[in-house]
Amino acid sequence: MKFKGILFDLDGTLVNSMASVERAWRAWAGRNGLEADFVMENIHGRPARESVAMLLKDSHEMEVKGEAMWLEMMEATDTDDVVAEPGALALLDKLAELGLPWAIVTSGTDKVARARIKAAGLPEPSVLVTANQVEKGKPEPEPFLLGAEKLGLAAQDCLVFEDSAAGVTAGKAAGAKVAALTAYSSQQELPEADAYLSSLELAAIEVSEQGFVLQQLSS
Repeated sequence: MKFKGILFDLDGTLVNSMASVERAWRAWAGRNGLEADFVMENIHGRPARESVAMLLKDSHEMEVKGEAMWLEMMEATDTDDVVAEPGALALLDKLAELGLPWAIVTSGTDKVARARIKAAGLPEPSVLVTANQVEKGKPEPEPFLLGAEKLGLAAQDCLVFEDSAAGVTAGKAAGAKVAALTAYSSQQELPEADAYLSSLELAAIEVSEQGFVLQQLSS
């Protein structure tokens, strides 16, 4: 797969924030009298405000906004065990060495994303697309289209790294090539992807005459 830029999802792709997400959403489920396991099964890959609206179907817009703000506060301040995913820092260092443009495109809010980027020790991205900047989040293509535009590229010239079904669908709908990470989901759960890797440690980027190429190292 040839490409000119990379669009990374954040949670589950560049950073492991699973414990923080779990604590916040389980607390929120209890706060709203919802079954925590059901909530956890229906939130991944989507903006929190959209998940809240879906789970609190009969709530008014102001209530949904207030609950989303409560979650944002919880997730932005609970970062003690947020760490970089294996291979993430080395891969980002390699992209800097190659001069390959990259962006982070996340369903999280700006406040949550920046807190997790800092906690995981990731370099500050030159382009960060968050839920605050789009009207329709993943699985709609808007976030990845905006990320590509901010890099000065067409989405068709970008490679997306994603770990969720909603994210893979969004990347494909934008016209990008998608490499799915299977640390948290199986290939069967991410059927639209163009390639699969169990870890970013297995991602090798090489230069070609027409751009960059993703090579998969053997585990």
